[in-house]
Amino acid sequence: MLLGALADAGVPVDLLASTTEALNVGARLEARRVLRGGIAATKVDVLTEEQGAGVRDQGSAHEHPHEHHAHGASSEHHHPGHSHEPEHGHAQGEQGHDHGHEHSHAPHRSLSTILGIIREAPLSDFVKERSTRAFQLLGEVEAAIHSIPIERVHFHEVGAVDTIVDIVCAAAGCEALGVDSWRSSSLNVGSGTVKCAHGTLPVPAPATLALIGDAPVYSAGPPMERVTPTGAALLRMLDVSYGSLPAMRVGSRGYGAGGRDTPGEPNLLRLLVGDAADEAATEPIAVIETVIDDSTPQLLAYVSELLLEAGAWDVYRLPVQMKKGRSGVQVTVLSSPDRAAALRELLLRETTTIGLRWRFENKMALAREFAEVATEWGKVRIKIARLASGAIANASAEYEDCRKLAREHHVPLKRVMQAAVQAWSGMASEPGKEGR
Repeated sequence: MLLGALADAGVPVDLLASTTEALNVGARLEARRVLRGGIAATKVDVLTEEQGAGVRDQGSAHEHPHEHHAHGASSEHHHPGHSHEPEHGHAQGEQGHDHGHEHSHAPHRSLSTILGIIREAPLSDFVKERSTRAFQLLGEVEAAIHSIPIERVHFHEVGAVDTIVDIVCAAAGCEALGVDSWRSSSLNVGSGTVKCAHGTLPVPAPATLALIGDAPVYSAGPPMERVTPTGAALLRMLDVSYGSLPAMRVGSRGYGAGGRDTPGEPNLLRLLVGDAADEAATEPIAVIETVIDDSTPQLLAYVSELLLEAGAWDVYRLPVQMKKGRSGVQVTVLSSPDRAAALRELLLRETTTIGLRWRFENKMALAREFAEVATEWGKVRIKIARLASGAIANASAEYEDCRKLAREHHVPLKRVMQAAVQAWSGMASEPGKEGR
């Protein structure tokens, strides 16, 4: 589905085909136009010598309607390339639906063998590095799950020819887009169970769960596997971040088709590629909140300090009225998403709360720089915020610099701050000096 979306968005099919040929694993690509839910899309099939003339429907069991956007060279991406391989061997869904492709006769390859194929192929450094990373991640996860050395990991489905082609061609196609970063929605991991070489496993499969890490997930729709180990590895390979659809000017779009034509939900992967439309940089932010009605001000002040030391961007407290007329304090913590779990644990451990809530939003911040000005009491830094056009939006004196001078010289803080801003205003009026 990801290869189809890439081709549909403008990546030349010839590039993907030549990448497949470069691997020298006895496979070739075939791209065709199909309809899914009445929407035209590109379907990419991998044909292998092992499968004879049979066409392998890429992702036939794990495809589902998701979007994929790109953030690149000033572009943005959204929603992941959910891939197609079950964890081990041939897999079936709860109701007997195929969740993979017939690979019972496909060779079991060791990680070193797969990495050797990639290393020896005439591919770019980017493609080799990303593809190697994807398989290395898969190998590390499998070794940990089965408690064996990574040298002893032998891939079943993941080592099959078509999956090597999938991962390497995905890396080549993403390189061709020339984007800077990838964005995805929360991952619909599905539900139910799948039957694999190691028995019946819950969805998401253990390898998928390990690869997903702390990415935001949910489960919706009929029971089926919607994110597989290969799909999760592709997300990690691309360093995908998660959040809502970013503001962007869409330059191209692509729809990659799955093997199923599911009634009621177009079985497509959508890829949007474009330029960022924000006048300021955006990034995901975690917002954690709890309301406490049985704590002291001293304890809450102490916890706020701990949260900041633990990596929170900001912590603030608001008085609120709770049920039964009780007064309480709402504690709100802002942080990067990767610090959210640790900060939630700190709140539960250090306060009297017995519950909290959190969400992921977008944060927008203007580009900032500093200029230094001289006052009669000493030097003060001025923080300057600029719009994307380069125009100055705000300028303010750094509080800590002004506070230090006010204490040292026994003058009102407001005088120091006013003098610093006036000094900068005079400097900024001179052409070419505003940012010095």
